[in-house]
Amino acid sequence: MKTHPLLQEIPGHLLRYTTLQNPSLYTPIDHACWRYIIKLSRSFFEKHAHQKYLDGLRETGISTERIPLIEEMDACLRKFNWRAVSVSGFIPPATFMEFLSLGVLPIACEMRILEHIAYTPAPDIVHEAAGHAPIIADPEYADYLRSYGEISKKAIASTEDLNVYEAIRNLSEAKEDPSSTQEFIIEAQKALDQAITAVTYSSEATLLSRMGWWTFEYGLFGSLSQPKIYGAGLLSSLSESFHFLDPEIKKIPFSIDCTEISYDITRPQPQLFVTPDFQTLREALRELGDRMAFRKGGMEGLEKALQCRTITTTVLDSGIQISGILKKIHHNVKLEPIYLNFAGPTQLSFKDREIVGQGTHHHRDGFGTPLEDITEEDIRKWKVNEGKWARIPLSSGILIEGKYLGKQTIQGQLLILSFEDCTVSYEGNILFQPEWGQYDMTCGKKILSVFGGPADREKFEIPENLSTSRPATQKTNLTSANRRLCELYTSVRIIREKSSYDPHDLQKLEQIHKELEEQHPGDWLLRFELLEWLVDHNLHAEWEPTLRKGLAGIASKTPEKSELIQRGIDMLQCSR
Repeated sequence: MKTHPLLQEIPGHLLRYTTLQNPSLYTPIDHACWRYIIKLSRSFFEKHAHQKYLDGLRETGISTERIPLIEEMDACLRKFNWRAVSVSGFIPPATFMEFLSLGVLPIACEMRILEHIAYTPAPDIVHEAAGHAPIIADPEYADYLRSYGEISKKAIASTEDLNVYEAIRNLSEAKEDPSSTQEFIIEAQKALDQAITAVTYSSEATLLSRMGWWTFEYGLFGSLSQPKIYGAGLLSSLSESFHFLDPEIKKIPFSIDCTEISYDITRPQPQLFVTPDFQTLREALRELGDRMAFRKGGMEGLEKALQCRTITTTVLDSGIQISGILKKIHHNVKLEPIYLNFAGPTQLSFKDREIVGQGTHHHRDGFGTPLEDITEEDIRKWKVNEGKWARIPLSSGILIEGKYLGKQTIQGQLLILSFEDCTVSYEGNILFQPEWGQYDMTCGKKILSVFGGPADREKFEIPENLSTSRPATQKTNLTSANRRLCELYTSVRIIREKSSYDPHDLQKLEQIHKELEEQHPGDWLLRFELLEWLVDHNLHAEWEPTLRKGLAGIASKTPEKSELIQRGIDMLQCSR
């Protein structure tokens, strides 16, 4: 399998989340599901989707008959200055946002199973390719999406957020795995409920995720009385999109207040937000960004980092960036921050580039530094010389004593002073002691910015217990139980795609119907395809009443199947 050329351009820390799409892993049932979704959707969305979505369906080259090749979609998206790359299943939210900030749409290459044809909470190629990709043809929307990614990748996420993400991923993957037992799914649901219950506050990442959910996932466009769909979650859900106009689903004018409304990814949404235009989304996004720590900095930013207990980056006025888990903020009597402690691996960077010798290997057990304006004049005043013992009393009252090793300056900016055999104290409390190793003190006092994640994401090595990445491997829905059924789907597809009618095909399809009746009483989609073939050729076979009776019997099992099958039959009646 050849390598996607875009993979050579993606940063290494994102590359590990990508995979190569393998079309051979799609089953004939997968292609039939795709075909049914797209046929039903095109018919419905002609009236109810944003016009640019309909245009984009054509411009992105999405076919009704087969699951698209992501490489082909990438070529189409280039026309809009976007790209597409394949990933496998869930990727961390911050990673997804960073892809968007680069103008790259990550497309999950898995296909939902037939049992979840109407909706799946797990990322799949229907959601990404048929939901997200087409509307990117609108330049204002595409600009909003990229800006959303740029701001969201700076958002501070909490450990609670990560726990909810893991629980959602586990539940969604369990539901999509044909081998999952009902007991396993129930346990996964309990774990998600517990993770949600444990959430104590709304982090920046939570607020951004809500805005994303109510806009590019479940957003409506236009007026409250006649809204059009543009959100990918609705565009990829046969059930929720079909009911979006139901009066019990509240339609709310879009505003930044949508960030106060939580959502449940596993259930239908009770309300939807309507924006009059995509510029309104940009304005709300800008307002939300102005409230975030990456723009505000200061004590407010530090407190957000301290609360979240995840990896964040603190940017000082010298330009140095400290990336790690903020553990403690030491204050003076005026409650001003004077010293910061970081737990675990910590990285020091400048302009998003790790400083040589100041990565997580060097600071693997944590990091501490005073907040102090230090200049070359200060060094001379303290009479500090390399290789000599130094005693440095800072204006905050912090005292540094140790052997001075030297300084690190980048682009004329003094950033780090290093010591060995060093003791750092404040009012009799020891902040650093000699046995902890080399002491590297950053220069800078004012907190300009605090943002989520490390500054140099390429070089920051996240410990295994904090990492949310998994091997990126495309999965298949083929099982030993559905192998024979897949063969039947293939036979029907071959017959359907013939350019001319062959009377012998009617006999072949009758045999397939007979086998369905005997061996696969619960499969409705292939029965529908048999009926579709009869309608397309204006035939009334002797076994058609039995076929329709079988479909009606399956439809009677659940309201969802009843709706899916009836919508398909209605579509056939319109074409007969």
